[in-house]
Amino acid sequence: MTPRPSRFQITPRGTASARPGWVPIAIVVAAWLLSLLLVGWLVARYASPDTGGLRTKLRQSEQQLQLQRGQLEELRQRQATLEASDKISRAANTEVQTSLAERDEEIAGLRADVAFYERLVGSTSQRKGLNAHSVEFSPEAAGTWHYSVVLTQNLNRGAISQGQMRFSVEGVKDGKLTTVSWDDLHQRKSVPGQDYSFRYFQQLDGSVMLPRDFTPQRVRVSLSGPGGGATQTFDWKLAGSGRGE
Repeated sequence: MTPRPSRFQITPRGTASARPGWVPIAIVVAAWLLSLLLVGWLVARYASPDTGGLRTKLRQSEQQLQLQRGQLEELRQRQATLEASDKISRAANTEVQTSLAERDEEIAGLRADVAFYERLVGSTSQRKGLNAHSVEFSPEAAGTWHYSVVLTQNLNRGAISQGQMRFSVEGVKDGKLTTVSWDDLHQRKSVPGQDYSFRYFQQLDGSVMLPRDFTPQRVRVSLSGPGGGATQTFDWKLAGSGRGE
């Protein structure tokens, strides 16, 4: 009788058909890594000279930029110095112009004084003793009135006139003649007169307050001193309505 074949087959270990499947993958990975190393070597071999040149240019550009920044800062400082110098020059120029204007005004005043003095003591001038040459009033912002009284004397050219000046203002208030005294003009009691001391002439200035609704008409000036006194009356002179504030 012929024996029946067995359904089972015995395969010996270690044959080629039993080789694991990851071996080809490992070979591919190894080849890829080798290719990367080769590419890196080629890049390092042929690209390094250009990279070094670029780095040198970069350093030079950075140095040049730093130098230009320093120059820019120096220019800014110079500009600031020039602006400050220009500002100082402008201020100095303004101050000089103001000073020149003040000197011109002072010179004009001195020339007017000299002209007045020449008329006063000239050979053709009339000889007078102590007297009030002129009286002027002008309104001020505070509601007061600024007065300017010029005193003169040319009778005794070597003498010094000394004393005190007072004045009162005559006018109309509420339809009645009214006299505002020296004390009332200063709104105080026992106000001393204004001192004067001069050889030929002197200008006295000050401020007084006139009553409200008062219309001034005349000013009576009184001079008193060791050498005698004098009283003179002047018409009210002003630039305005002539009414007290």
